[in-house]
Amino acid sequence: MKEKQPETKEMNVTSLMKDYANYNLWANAQLIDWLKTKPSEIIEKKIPSSFPSIKWTLKHVSDGEKFWLEVLKQESTPDIGVFSDRSNKTVEEVFKMIVDNSKELALYVNSLTESSITKDCYVETPWFNETRPRFEYILHVMNHSTYHRGQIITIGRNVGLTDAPMTDFNIYNFFGKSAT
Repeated sequence: MKEKQPETKEMNVTSLMKDYANYNLWANAQLIDWLKTKPSEIIEKKIPSSFPSIKWTLKHVSDGEKFWLEVLKQESTPDIGVFSDRSNKTVEEVFKMIVDNSKELALYVNSLTESSITKDCYVETPWFNETRPRFEYILHVMNHSTYHRGQIITIGRNVGLTDAPMTDFNIYNFFGKSAT
């Protein structure tokens, strides 16, 4: 008798990009849920890093997701001014902003068809002008957010926060995906 082979899920670029967008939303929500249990003084505490605090790092992630969503939609010229906005948003406003932007990004990516995910997308910035398939920019924004989530955990350790949630992609696959 032949052994039954495990079922394999066919993965393509479209389903992978949708999975990453959903993962990004989940991971950012996990991080924010954790940070909501911490005093705002710690979230705003100045620390030597590429951004001066957890709050400003979160704002940068949120701004990046907003910028890249504009690039992905190709409806207008993306606003690079989001990166220089130093308005005094509260910690709670920044928490809401990052989850809302991650949700909007996930909804948009989940609405894309295979042909729209692989379609070329043009971006013009002060740093570069480039045309790439849309999925490459989706990967970029997901990697950017992941990079800075790690940075936030490191900043957190430097201010005494040692109970950060695990937000790796595999944790999402095993535990987070079933909850979404």
